[in-house]
Amino acid sequence: MTRFALTVVRHGETRLNKVKILQGQGVDEPLSETGFKQAAATGVFLRNVKFTHAFSSDLTRTKQTMYGILEKSKFCKDLTVKYDLRLRERKYGVAEGKALSELRAMAKAAGEECPAFTPPGGETLDEVKMRGKDFFGFLCQLILKEAGQKEQFSQGASSNCLETSLAEVFTLGKKRGSEFNSESGAQGLVASVLVVSHGAYMRSLFGYFLTDLMCSLPATVSKSELASVSPNTGISLFIINFEEGREFKPTIQCICMNLQDHLSAVAETH
Repeated sequence: MTRFALTVVRHGETRLNKVKILQGQGVDEPLSETGFKQAAATGVFLRNVKFTHAFSSDLTRTKQTMYGILEKSKFCKDLTVKYDLRLRERKYGVAEGKALSELRAMAKAAGEECPAFTPPGGETLDEVKMRGKDFFGFLCQLILKEAGQKEQFSQGASSNCLETSLAEVFTLGKKRGSEFNSESGAQGLVASVLVVSHGAYMRSLFGYFLTDLMCSLPATVSKSELASVSPNTGISLFIINFEEGREFKPTIQCICMNLQDHLSAVAETH
């Protein structure tokens, strides 16, 4: 069995997030003061996790969040970040730069409801899902290839170190992370991947995990929570398993979903 960890973080808050203005891909807003604090708090929370790979959307709010996380890391300050367009937020076309309420009004006028409604020039939910599926497939192939060529790992972290660093962070005082050690007898992790992306995109990706790949959920996470948009810098952790001789279809275990315990120290500005 080949196993790797996937930690997915939504970017920190922007000024437009706070006033519920759609950014999508066309409005490249930087983090707000609160957003930078959230990114730093996420970095402190994850500072002892040994990541082997880092991927981010190429938009400013995700780049700044990734930098804020790695800046606080004890082990990954110099980790190379790969920026991937497939991790961008859903494209909202003519609705970008407009209030969420306007999008809902457009949907109502068309006899539809959000989020299924696609504004002119925007991406359909299926198109967003395909981007997520494409990125995840690429990621799995990359990890499987590197697992067979272990000398390519630049971090030099053993699988036990990778697993231990995650288990310590996601079990200490974290009720939703208690399932991490349920497979203590399983083979160690070959990689630990950090991804920083966007709310609507992440909801689509997690929906793909649940519906298509039959992702298992911890008892404290409901399917409705899986369908909700992550809060800014919400953290979700998955363990991806590939069994020997099985066709390319991994099993996925969700350890925690949209975790925000790390934000308790960030001043509430909403």
